Amino acid sequence: MAEQQGQQYGQGQYGYGEHGMKSLLPDKGPSASKVVAVATLFPIGGILLTLAGLTLTGTIIGLALATPLFIIFSPVLVPAAIAICLAVTGFLTSGAFGLTALSSLSWIINYMRRFSSNMPEHMEHAKRRMQEAAGTAGQKTREVSQGVQQKAHEAGRKE
Repeated sequence: MAEQQGQQYGQGQYGYGEHGMKSLLPDKGPSASKVVAVATLFPIGGILLTLAGLTLTGTIIGLALATPLFIIFSPVLVPAAIAICLAVTGFLTSGAFGLTALSSLSWIINYMRRFSSNMPEHMEHAKRRMQEAAGTAGQKTREVSQGVQQKAHEAGRKE
C-alpha cells in the first residue's frame, strides 16, 4: 500500500519515478545555429541597452540644464510655438483643399468622358430647350411691352 501511495503522490504519476529529473529535460541540447544566434545577439543587445541608458541620461541632463532657459524665454517661445502650429495647420489645410479640388476635377473629367458618346443627343436636347426658353421669354417681353404701350396711350389720352 505504501508503494501505491508513493507512486500516486510524487514519483510515478508526476515524472519523478524511474528516470528522475531527466524525464523533464529534453533529450538533445540546443542546435548549433541557436547557440551562435544567442552568442552574437547577447552582446549586441547589451550594447544597445547601454546606448539607450546613456541616451536617457543625456536627455535628462540636457532637460535639467535647459529648463531655466525655457522658463526665461517662455514669453517668446510660447507665441512662436503657436505661430508654427498655425502655419503647419494652414499648410496641411491648403494641401487637403488642393487634393479635394484635384479629385473633384478628376471626377468631372471622368463623368464627361463617360457620357461623351451620348453628348450630341444631350446637346440637341439642350439646344431645343434653350430655343423654347428664348421663344417664351421673347413672347413674354412682347406682351409686357404691348401692355406698357397701351398704358402709355391711355395715360396720353387722359391728359
